[in-house]
Formats: sequence, C-alpha cells, structure tokens
Amino acid sequence: MNDFVLCAGTANPALAEAIAQGLGIALGDVQVERFPDGEVHVQLFQSVRHKPVFILQPTAPPVDTHLVELLAFVDACRRADAAEIIAILPYYGYGRSDRRNGREPIAASMVATCLQAVGVDHLLLVDPHTPQIEGFFDLPVDSLSAAGLLCEAMRAHLPENTVVVAPDAGRVKMATDYARRLGLPVIVLHKERVSGSETHVTHIVGDVRDRSCLLVDDMISTGGTMAESVQALLEAGARPDIRLAATHGLLLGEARKKLSRNEVREIYVTDTVAVPYRDWPALRIVPVAPLIASAIERFVTDGSLHDLS
Repeated sequence: MNDFVLCAGTANPALAEAIAQGLGIALGDVQVERFPDGEVHVQLFQSVRHKPVFILQPTAPPVDTHLVELLAFVDACRRADAAEIIAILPYYGYGRSDRRNGREPIAASMVATCLQAVGVDHLLLVDPHTPQIEGFFDLPVDSLSAAGLLCEAMRAHLPENTVVVAPDAGRVKMATDYARRLGLPVIVLHKERVSGSETHVTHIVGDVRDRSCLLVDDMISTGGTMAESVQALLEAGARPDIRLAATHGLLLGEARKKLSRNEVREIYVTDTVAVPYRDWPALRIVPVAPLIASAIERFVTDGSLHDLS
C-alpha cells in the first residue's frame, strides 16, 4: 500500500488531502507554479521511478488551465520513469461536447486524445456526463458513481410522497438509479435547449401533483436547467418542497441566485470540484474522498471496482 505516489494538482487540493488522509499516506512532494506569462511549471521533488502514480486533477473551471496542468503532470511523471500513470478526474471537463452539430469539434474526444498522447495509462472518472466518453479512449477507463453517497445523505430528509425527477431524457438512467436506491418512482421532464446555458421544459411524463420532488442531474453549472425544471414542476402542481441533487456542484455565475428560492429546500452536491460556496444554508456538500480512496486501494491491491458506489 505504500509503494505508490498520490499527486495533486491545484484544481481541488482539499479533496486530495482528504483522500490521502483516508489512505494514511502523505501527498507526493510536488510544486506547481506559473510563469508571468501564465505558463505552468510542474516539478516533482521525490522519485517516482518504477512506481504507480495517481494524479488527482478535476478539469474544473478554469477548464483549460487545469487541463494543461494535468498534461504537464503526466508528462513529468512519464519522463521520471513512473511504472504506471493513473489520472483521476473526478470531473471531466468538455464532457458535454460528445457529438457534432455541424462544423464544430468533439471536444470530449479531443481531450481523450491529449491525455493518451501525453502518457496516461489508466483513467478514473466520477459520473462523467455521458458513458460514451469511455469510447474515446484506447486505455482502461473506470467510472465511479456518487449516487450511493448522495442517496445516503438525503434518505432521512425525503418525505414519503417524494418522486425522483429526471430533468431530460438523457438523465432517465441516472434518475432510475436514484429511484432504485431510494425506493421511489420516476418522473421525466422533456426539454428543448435554447442556448448553451438556457433550456425550456416542453412537457412532463408522470404526475407530480401534490408530491415532493427530488430533481437529479450529473452537474449544476449555471443553474439554468435546474431553475427551469423547478418552475415547471411547481406549475404542474408539485408541492413547494423540492430538493436538488447533482454530483458536480460547479455553481457558476448566477446559479446561487437562480436556485435560492423558498421552494428549494436543500441542494446536495459532492466535492468532486471545489464548491465556491460554504455560506449557503440550503447547500449540503457530501464528501467523495472515501469513494475515491477505496478505488485507489483496490487499484494497488488488484481488487475489483465493480461493487463500489
């Protein structure tokens, strides 16, 4: 268990420290600094020769900055003769760009190409935006789900008449997983996207009248999708007793303003990314470090990740 190195980039140092504590190890001795022109410089101060190296770096906002930093980390470890490089991306930036609509890139594939080219041997993700991201890689990819952690945190706070709500057809599988764990029915919203940050709910499949709702998604970015969904549920007769749950709490821009309403009782997110708010009364942050630490333990002992999460 001690013959590996866990390094952390600057995207989420608190999560890295929590994982290291859970494993009973110290983080790798590294330094990340930036030159005046913004270029990143990574330096390892300990040997990683012939050792597995785990690099924790969610490519969270600013996505490009943290992605290039991760690439520099991987390159440094490869040149220092690491036996294997396992990149842990609790949040996979560019994950929503997984298909083309006209003359545009498939950025999720582009990022996969970069990670492979620089020397990543194995990838560990937490709730990627779409499962097909794995198909962009020609290396082993393992995906963990934070649904179990979130369900345990919410279970005692959900009224008996709660329904789980998928904000769109793409989240039906995720909502079904939550519903199975919690023993609740599923409702589906259908929407159309107006812009990159704005959607419109067209209709609801299922009856939410006089019922509490648990609205689930993989991330809350600007809060637009969640806010639109909450309004649609209320207009359909749902009780003003709504809870939100998402693995990745990016909470960008006016997300707090959009979601700070009396009908939204609680918002559950994990700390896969550094959550920007700690003074929001409705916000509940569920630690994901135990899940990732367990995965690392199984990596180094050749155990299976199948029953995790």
